[in-house]
Amino acid sequence: MAMKSTRRLALELMAASFIVLFQELTLIRWLGGQIRVLAYFPNLILLSAFLGLGLGCLRGGKRSLLWLWPVGLVLLAGATMVLGRVIFTQQSASEHLWLLYYDLPSNAPVVHSVRLPIVICFILSTLNFVPLGQIVAERLQQFQARSSSLWGYCWDILGSLLGVIVFAAAGFARSFPIVWFSLFLAVGFLFFAGSRRLLLVYLAAVIATLFIVVHVERAQYYSPYYSLSINQNQEVLANGSLHQRATALKRDAPKSDLDQLISVGYHVPYRILPRPPRRVLVLGAGTGNDVSVALDEGAEQIDAVEIDPVILQLGRKFHPDHPYSSPKVRVFNMDARSFLNHTTGSYDLIVFGTLDSMTRLSALSNVRLDNFVYTLDCFKAARSHLTSDGGMALYFMVSTDYINDRLVGMMAKTFGELPIVYKKHHALFNTIVMGGPAFTRQRPRESASVTQANLREALTRLDLPDDDWPYLYLQRRGVSSFYLGIMAFIAVFAVLAVAGASPAMRRSLMTRTGMDKEMFLFGLAFLLLETRSVTVMNLVWGATWLTSAVVFGSILATILVATILYQLKPVPWRIGITGLVLSLLICYAFPTGLLLNINAAAKLAFSLLFVGTPVFFSSLCFAALFGKRAEAGVAFGWNLLGAVAGGLLEFLSMFTGLKDLLLLAVIAYLAAAFIHRRSSPGPKQMAAEALPTSIEG
Repeated sequence: MAMKSTRRLALELMAASFIVLFQELTLIRWLGGQIRVLAYFPNLILLSAFLGLGLGCLRGGKRSLLWLWPVGLVLLAGATMVLGRVIFTQQSASEHLWLLYYDLPSNAPVVHSVRLPIVICFILSTLNFVPLGQIVAERLQQFQARSSSLWGYCWDILGSLLGVIVFAAAGFARSFPIVWFSLFLAVGFLFFAGSRRLLLVYLAAVIATLFIVVHVERAQYYSPYYSLSINQNQEVLANGSLHQRATALKRDAPKSDLDQLISVGYHVPYRILPRPPRRVLVLGAGTGNDVSVALDEGAEQIDAVEIDPVILQLGRKFHPDHPYSSPKVRVFNMDARSFLNHTTGSYDLIVFGTLDSMTRLSALSNVRLDNFVYTLDCFKAARSHLTSDGGMALYFMVSTDYINDRLVGMMAKTFGELPIVYKKHHALFNTIVMGGPAFTRQRPRESASVTQANLREALTRLDLPDDDWPYLYLQRRGVSSFYLGIMAFIAVFAVLAVAGASPAMRRSLMTRTGMDKEMFLFGLAFLLLETRSVTVMNLVWGATWLTSAVVFGSILATILVATILYQLKPVPWRIGITGLVLSLLICYAFPTGLLLNINAAAKLAFSLLFVGTPVFFSSLCFAALFGKRAEAGVAFGWNLLGAVAGGLLEFLSMFTGLKDLLLLAVIAYLAAAFIHRRSSPGPKQMAAEALPTSIEG
């Protein structure tokens, strides 16, 4: 009976952790597709998950909040249905957000702020994770009573790992949100089967939630990055915003006035080139516009790179020129930066298509999907693949002066001379920046009148994006008032929520005696370490959904292995913390750029060392701390609340850059080590405590 009970406990803990991870990823994808602005802030949904889980863990053993989970899901789905039909606009110019509402009627209500949906969804999302956190905490506590809290933690990590794998498989299958919700809600029946009353509540909530998810669906396709639709004008909508338009671009093809306007713009760089390019590389090929133009201009070989497989599929099916069917075209479904890192080819013309994204690279960071393309390092990588008389052309819809200046500045610094800047509205773009030997001393009549003195003056005032600070869309280096406001709200809400979780928590916050500082700091530091690791690996291996899933899964697997090894043969604390700090300092000193241009085997080996070593030592130290906690659930709760703090500190990368996140992690780990040393018993006390333990044994 005891064995069966333990198995049941392990099953429930693994199921709860699976639901947590799967629901988190589902909400990140679904909310961003329904409420436009949330696609830019998936890390806030992640923070709400950490906060909710932490609050739930701190309420372990108290009155069950299980009913709140299905009810909270209905509330969140209902709020999403309402908010998804409102046009929220951005007033602050601190960061450019591409907010177009092509899938909403012209008479839809307009709110001139994006804060309202962020606040509402953050609060409701937090509530959805509180009951799940309580389940996890209580199972961890029971595991501690029956065998070992570390074995319970292993089942928790295994459930999370399964959540990552299954969601990645669902994304690979290009499934719709109804499938995502159905999967984790089906697992949820495990916790309601014992009570007929709760089961009826759960069934009603599941039906209501799934009905809303189906009712609000506006997408025709789901890619790993966007909810996508295409209308009768061959306009591709990503999360409801205009993303691309598959247009007839051959010069002799009949066109509408709009298509003619677009076509003229696309052909501008070719009118300036001294001769037609023979080999062309298109980064961000999309549905095929740039490829069609290159074919029409006589290119003999075109390499087309596009990260989104569904957008490629739409281009093959709907583009009127059918550019991808040409034998002259080779298609690469991969990240543009990754292609530049791996290709050995050289090109007469490299085209940066209108590949500016409308979503984040990862829920762990503020880096966008395209941020590592619009950096000085990427421009220099592209330059290395040009022929001696080749050139680069960048198409962009520029809406702010600082973005224009940065694009021009990066091109100027890459080639050591001012580029040609063509500015005219062509529906899909209004600016073309052209640089390199092919465009030297060539300037079209239509070119904007940009003087050399004005540009040089602007460049001295600009922070040009690089791989460490890849924030093209931020107005300036630093954390703006917009982000500071969001951070302040989350911090205040978290403190009030923790204080309201229980009287003991209120006392601990006021006296600071009940706070588990070591677990809190480990959560804070690990979130920073995880953010940096995932971001760097996306740069090294390509900013694709598969890279993020593999890296995140590998981190969880490393934690699982380290925890199991610690139980089999505990590692002394001093060895673990020393290895952790040294590995972090080595990672900080190691130039990430060296990983970009080495062979795959060496890159894999260095990647494992770069990411795996600090995570391994961190997991050993965490296991040492967690295994000695009297209340496993409360300790886990403080660890999750620390992750919330780490998520807020990640915003500092907008000022410091990504690399310095590792220094913040080192400081947090050292602070935890200092606290641990002060609180650890001395040799005499340890000897005194060992005697009764051995007698009991």
